[in-house]
Amino acid sequence: MTGSALTQPLVLASASPRRAALLAQVGLRFEVHVSDVPEEADEAGRAPQAVALEHARAKALAVAAAAPGRLVLGADTVVVLDGDLLGKPAHAAEAAAMLRRLSGREHEVITAIVFALDAGQGARVLAEHAEHTRVVFRELSEDEIAWYVASGEPLDKAGAYGIQGHGALLVRRIEGCYFNVVGLPLSRTGEVLAELGYDLIDRNAAGWGLVGRGRP
Repeated sequence: MTGSALTQPLVLASASPRRAALLAQVGLRFEVHVSDVPEEADEAGRAPQAVALEHARAKALAVAAAAPGRLVLGADTVVVLDGDLLGKPAHAAEAAAMLRRLSGREHEVITAIVFALDAGQGARVLAEHAEHTRVVFRELSEDEIAWYVASGEPLDKAGAYGIQGHGALLVRRIEGCYFNVVGLPLSRTGEVLAELGYDLIDRNAAGWGLVGRGRP
């Protein structure tokens, strides 16, 4: 990867405020460039991981092509139950139906991360990874489902819940990365950035924060 890409802030190809908040939480320097690529991969008969990677790859490559010389991170999160992908509910009734299916059950959350760069010869993928986390819901009553749907929180989230918000009350336990369920596996993201050449530790800063500076 070129040195200039290492010294500039990372570009996040996502409109998700949760992903932006997670990157900010660990002190990573970044900018948000939202991709206009629709998430319309053909899901029929395909592995959920492949769908998530395709979505993340499309976002990363589209933004990298529009921001040459910048390292771009694309991400996509899918919720899987009984082999079915549970996307963002279109309305309250669909959100309630999803929550009924999840009630008392274990499901899987997969977040794909893809790093792309256009170094002058077209945008290309530098690295990609899919993180898996298992989530177990407790049994939910109809009153609890109605209360949660009425909060409005499920309507913009895959699987109709947000573990970082009121949805935390629905989750009995998880196995794997918590941040992956929120929308970005932070530890693995940092590992891949380091593998690409980012020096994540700013030893001159109080507290040793992650900054996304290139190695000299």
